[in-house]
Amino acid sequence: MEVTVSSIVLSLALVTFLTLAWKALNLFWLRPKQIERCLREQGFKGNSYRFLYGDTKEFISAIKEARSKPMEACNDDVVQRVIAFHRYFVDLHGMNYFTWLGPTPRLNIIDPKLVKEILSNTEVFRKPAITKLLLTGILAYDGEKWAKHRKLVNPAFQIEKLKLMVPAMYSSCCEMISNWEALVSTKGSCELDVWPYLSNLTADVISRTAFGSNYEEGKLIFQLLREQSDFAMQRLQSSFIPGWRFLPTKTNRKIRKIHNELGALLRNIINKRLGTMNGEDGDSDLLGILLTSNMIEIDQGKLGDKKRIKLTIEEVIEECKLFYLAGQETTADLLVWTMVLLSKNKKWQTLAREEILAVFGNDRPDFDRLNQLKTVTMILHEVMRLYPPASVLSRFIHRKTKLGGLVLPGGVEIFVPIMEIHHDPNFWGEDSKDFKPQRFSEGIAKATKVQGTFLPFGGGPRICIGQNFALVEAKIALAMILKHFSFQLSPSYVHAPSLTLTVQPQHGAHLILQKLF
Repeated sequence: MEVTVSSIVLSLALVTFLTLAWKALNLFWLRPKQIERCLREQGFKGNSYRFLYGDTKEFISAIKEARSKPMEACNDDVVQRVIAFHRYFVDLHGMNYFTWLGPTPRLNIIDPKLVKEILSNTEVFRKPAITKLLLTGILAYDGEKWAKHRKLVNPAFQIEKLKLMVPAMYSSCCEMISNWEALVSTKGSCELDVWPYLSNLTADVISRTAFGSNYEEGKLIFQLLREQSDFAMQRLQSSFIPGWRFLPTKTNRKIRKIHNELGALLRNIINKRLGTMNGEDGDSDLLGILLTSNMIEIDQGKLGDKKRIKLTIEEVIEECKLFYLAGQETTADLLVWTMVLLSKNKKWQTLAREEILAVFGNDRPDFDRLNQLKTVTMILHEVMRLYPPASVLSRFIHRKTKLGGLVLPGGVEIFVPIMEIHHDPNFWGEDSKDFKPQRFSEGIAKATKVQGTFLPFGGGPRICIGQNFALVEAKIALAMILKHFSFQLSPSYVHAPSLTLTVQPQHGAHLILQKLF
């Protein structure tokens, strides 16, 4: 019997359909149910997997409910509000729980030994794909690509380079202090939402130190990055269906448009800098250091070392986005919560001011004497413990993996609730919810009962590359603020810490500033 072309096509179409249908059934039902059984057998609890959506409804509902109600101003037990979805599942299933992000299981891990193992093994525990919706550059990369970028970006954050950036940080702080002085000049005090000022300050600092410009010149880039972050968070909270981010939805189209606009702006900045470097050392700012480091690698490669590495223009653009986003938001968060906590704890505000005046007097802050600010360092550590900028951390395993005494199947996301760890009385004592900088009087190692439980910048090989940059900037800004002003909470202050990309005040930070000298 003669086989027609149409019957062959029909047979191939049927085989293709059945193959795709089987893969979809396995991805969206069989595999999740298999992983669920494996996790339950090892003592973890959670909701039964629900086709496609998993725990999306509960996840979004917990976030919305938490954001709808502020907290008492004196309450720093903020885990329940900042990572409300985590607290919801802890109350439901206990600390050893798993949730479902669509068909992907997310396993909660809080044991410090397991967390250390997760953070140390970067080859096995990798960044989840969803990270790329929110972050860019070395924070989103894995494997050889991460190692390549880390090597080339690292020179920008070495101590000798940070020293050169102190004058730019000081100039940005002077502008903000002058603005505040103008506002309080007539009455000697005023009520002010300090959050936008601190946000603009750190934006100005990163613009000067990263690109040699100021905030006004980089304003459009910051605006686009914030819009992109907001849209990405909306998309993250609306659906966990694999591939959804590639569909031509209204939100996805806006994100793509912003991505293209950002790329064009940053490409212009980079090309201008390349045109003026002329092979000379251009390491006066982060971009110059990165391009110089890249040029060295390219030149070495020309000499015959085929293993030398370099970045493309597109990769440099992604690192520039990260400079702007991570370099600005984390330090602004640290400063705003420091001012809020010092407003509520006037004793520590006074002690910090006395130390700053003793160390610097009427001199401008300089790098070498920043290390003498012991009380200020204790305060900043305690602020980062209670209000860590990155309150959660995620990793993903692609293959069967042993973690401590656990055997985890591939396809599981690991969730580390950093803020929960920072507030846990088992690690920090019965006063773990209280603001007590003195716990850091003998350093980080002796501040906690259990090592590896202070993670404001993550840990392991992927610890935040910009942590020293952030702390230097925060110390300079705080020193100048405390030298010129005292401050307290305004009656209109609303305590509402909220998780976007970082932990920010949902309704601003309204304080009463009073001029000192």
